[in-house]
Amino acid sequence: MHHGSSGRSQFGTALTFLLIGVGAGAITALLLAPTSGKELRGDIRRRYKDAKDAVEDFAEGAKDRMDEVLERGSEWMEDLEEAARKSVAPLGRAMRRRS
Repeated sequence: MHHGSSGRSQFGTALTFLLIGVGAGAITALLLAPTSGKELRGDIRRRYKDAKDAVEDFAEGAKDRMDEVLERGSEWMEDLEEAARKSVAPLGRAMRRRS
């Protein structure tokens, strides 16, 4: 299980650096573009909002997918537990008869 949490941590770190790089590139492009200060601030504000919305959408989608995976895993574990009980029940009855 430790490996899984490490993978999520690495993914989170990679995503953070990706977003930082995209943001830095966008700001640099805006600053180097020939526009007025007012237009530049408006562009930065719009692009920030667009990026924020994209990150929120991604996070919501990732959360939904994780919830689905956890639900399927929980159902799988319940099915496995039930199958194990059914498999072990005859052995338990046989051991009680011998005692």
